[in-house]
Amino acid sequence: MQARKTVEGQGGRRERGFTLIELMVVVAIIGILAAVAYPSYINFITKSNRRAAQSFMLEVSSRQQRYLLDARSYANASSPDATQDSSIAKLLLISPSSDVARNYDITSPVKAGSKPPGFTVEATPKGAQATRDSGCGKLTIDEAGTKSVAGNQGVSVCW
Repeated sequence: MQARKTVEGQGGRRERGFTLIELMVVVAIIGILAAVAYPSYINFITKSNRRAAQSFMLEVSSRQQRYLLDARSYANASSPDATQDSSIAKLLLISPSSDVARNYDITSPVKAGSKPPGFTVEATPKGAQATRDSGCGKLTIDEAGTKSVAGNQGVSVCW
């Protein structure tokens, strides 16, 4: 297809330009590409956000294990070295990236009274991530490395 066509106009002048049909074909092709690409892009972003949260959860789990070796208990707000404004992030010297914090609420509750001691790291999606990733929902990993999801998709899909 030529980019420009030359046609005879009124008075014998030559006019250049695109025909309406050519323009409509280009618009239709762009529309089809956008209809296919946008959902794929959104799906990629959703999975990328989930992977970032999982990476952070594994890091928290690893630091909880190191904290256990040093303090003989898992870090929580009532740990012996906790201060009035302590949080798990401060005790473990870790904080989520802005992408993780924007899309997930991360908590690490200690299993009270359990022998041996235990903890879970939970990532609850929020905002647009909660809507787009409802199939996986809340992600959880415990002290033994057992992973679970709250959504209707399985652990093998979401983890």
